[in-house]
Amino acid sequence: MSSTPASSPATERVSLPTDGHLAMRVAPMPSDANGNGDIFGGWIMAQVDLAGSVLPARIAKGRIATVAVNQFVFKQPVSVGDLLSFYAHVERIGRTSITMRVEVYAERNPAELQVVKVTEANLTYVAIDMQGRPREIPKD
Repeated sequence: MSSTPASSPATERVSLPTDGHLAMRVAPMPSDANGNGDIFGGWIMAQVDLAGSVLPARIAKGRIATVAVNQFVFKQPVSVGDLLSFYAHVERIGRTSITMRVEVYAERNPAELQVVKVTEANLTYVAIDMQGRPREIPKD
């Protein structure tokens, strides 16, 4: 799996968001690329899962587990040299679960900075106890 979308639309330049929670920044390395030079989609998915789990772990005040990837869209390819910023937004807090939206932006070409949205995803995490069973999320 590659992070290259099936059909690459024209690159839409945007700015980094001013809302949401900057959960993580990372630069992919050559070892994260496939034979075409694009970053593996699975590597990006793992980073999205890590970034998406930051707020739920704080809200749940303890262990959480990913229970669903509800949506995952690769909008643009990611290359070695891109600086990726992961922004997380709480979509819903239930009794034991938290649904998050994660948006990923790439900053590329520092000489003539270009920011593009490369990925967006929606994931659900569940609060778990020490035995791995669902537990209620604290109300405070």
